[in-house]
Amino acid sequence: MKIAAIIGARPQFIKHYPFELACRGKLELITIHTGQHFDENMSSVFFDQLGMSKPDYLLQLGGGGHGAQTGKMMEELEKIFVIEKPDAVVVYGDTNSTLAGALVASKMGISIAHIEAGLRSYNRAMPEEINRVLTDHISEWLFTPSDVSKANLAKEGIVKNVYVIGDIMKDLIIYTSDNNLIKKPSYDFPYYYITLHRPYNVDEKDRLTKVLQTLNNLDKKAIFAIHPRTRNAFKQYGLYEDNFANIKFIDPQPYFENIGYIAYSEALITDSGGMQKEAYWLSKKCITVRSETEWVETLEGNANVLVFHDLDAISLHLQNDKTVFDSSLYGEGKSCSLIVDILQKSSTKNQ
Repeated sequence: MKIAAIIGARPQFIKHYPFELACRGKLELITIHTGQHFDENMSSVFFDQLGMSKPDYLLQLGGGGHGAQTGKMMEELEKIFVIEKPDAVVVYGDTNSTLAGALVASKMGISIAHIEAGLRSYNRAMPEEINRVLTDHISEWLFTPSDVSKANLAKEGIVKNVYVIGDIMKDLIIYTSDNNLIKKPSYDFPYYYITLHRPYNVDEKDRLTKVLQTLNNLDKKAIFAIHPRTRNAFKQYGLYEDNFANIKFIDPQPYFENIGYIAYSEALITDSGGMQKEAYWLSKKCITVRSETEWVETLEGNANVLVFHDLDAISLHLQNDKTVFDSSLYGEGKSCSLIVDILQKSSTKNQ
């Protein structure tokens, strides 16, 4: 069975690596990198550090508005599908690369496997929400991380070929831990680790300034891995890093270093989806600077807390250390093997 996997953004590289490993000797895998993330620390460093195979196609289609970016991806992906003639297309998560790959495959009559299906924030103002909903409704196989995600799909009438397989990011966390690959930061002081990049947190000057002031007033040092989007906002609004003495700003981190910053932190403060889960699996409290989350299971036991309008509540939640973590959340770290087995069986049936 020949599979074309579409990747383009940082979280997808993390998800793709364990899938690539699971495919070896079982499925023919063609990897297409759209170039949605083109910053060195957001893209190529992951291939170098994880030892991932270089993509068979690198399109370098990052930048531009959502419509232009998605349209360019669709145009180029169609050309590749014509050449490669894959039996199925695998897409991950909820980026523009996800939607572009799914739409082209659907129009060409190629079956789609959506990994990380069924997630819902129920916030249609998020481009990611639109991407994931549309992708789910045109997919042949839907691989969900939990029963909650499966139930979300059932509410929308999607019940065929829905499989609860856990979360493939957990596959990589376990691999990283088992092989002692987590990089310990060089700092010897207690700190909170910060990543923020979503438009509603960084694209408006007053909001971004308030967020920074809140972090600057925390009781411990804040280490802020600053996303290219956020750094651009600093320049646009005339904000200076030196004005926030309690915050140490660093570049986006490669995978093992990023996991290390979470693992050795006092807590994580983020608006990322994937890092909420990584913090959970590493038994670190997470403050999510959003009004909702797709990963609702992480909210159990006070392990993850949503804070959006009342930013002063961040400090209060950080002081509450009564948290409970469920080590079995989102599977046992064998999600990719389960996916490959299901795809192989489907291929055999169709022969």
